[in-house]
Amino acid sequence: MIGMNIVVVFPGQGSQSIGMLADYAADWPSVEETFQQASDALGYDTWDIVCNGPAEKINQTEITQPIMLAADIAVMRVMQQQCMLTPMVFAGHSLGEYAALVAAESIDFVDAIKLVSKRGQLMQSAVPAGEGAMAAIIGLMDEPIINICEKVTAEVGKPVEAVNFNSPGQVVIAGATEAVNVAIEQLKEEGAKRALPLPVSVPSHSSLMKPAADELDEYLKGVTINKPKIQVIHNVDAKSHDEPDAIRDALVRQLYNPVQWTHTIQIISDGADVVVECGPGKVLGGLTRRINNEVKSFSLDSVASMQKFLDSMAEEI
Repeated sequence: MIGMNIVVVFPGQGSQSIGMLADYAADWPSVEETFQQASDALGYDTWDIVCNGPAEKINQTEITQPIMLAADIAVMRVMQQQCMLTPMVFAGHSLGEYAALVAAESIDFVDAIKLVSKRGQLMQSAVPAGEGAMAAIIGLMDEPIINICEKVTAEVGKPVEAVNFNSPGQVVIAGATEAVNVAIEQLKEEGAKRALPLPVSVPSHSSLMKPAADELDEYLKGVTINKPKIQVIHNVDAKSHDEPDAIRDALVRQLYNPVQWTHTIQIISDGADVVVECGPGKVLGGLTRRINNEVKSFSLDSVASMQKFLDSMAEEI
């Protein structure tokens, strides 16, 4: 493992599910301890929601965000207990960027839990339920999607934008519900293999989030941010930042600008031996393989997958 160039990435909203991390919690007390820290900070039982739901609660963005942050960090803590490794860089998809900053000791875990809970509240209040939407567009490259979104925005008079560049041929659009629905039809006509509405009411990373971003900016002024001990690549510009004010600015801009995930993975996987997804689900592992199929990729969403990763690392020693 010595000399291995390891990159750790953290998933965001959409990877949560009732019952996630149950096998981890059975083997490692640190998992429930991590969620207890989150519960103490928020005043409600986060682990109970993970275990028992209901679905409408775990999928409510102001609850999803701290629960996913806790899940990401819980898996990272297990990984750290199991193997001595120092990643060369961290990154996180959307909300996962906050987990990356916690991992890099830039933001305290409890502070981050409160921060993303506030972020979720601001996002939900910025756009009334039903007025915002998101959709995944499969099988078209970036440029025609951007062009059609601009065309529909002009036609409808309401915004729809490309907001997640996840991998070549996989882009998420977001904006006003009416504009998103029109864009879905036009993108299908353009040749999209699939255009799938996502089960969310908050149009994340679209210009409709600007009011929430302004309020987040104010809240972030009261959050202590330190220089990361390990480099973190930010979503909004696919760059690392050391200064606390620059990190605050990147987090604010991220809320109403696209997630540059394809570019991020291209940067961080260059020279990497392994990209490790720390958290529930396997979304980022799949995206990594589509962006760079020459780098090894592991998703640590279960005890079995953690063991597979550890066995692979042991073989490299």
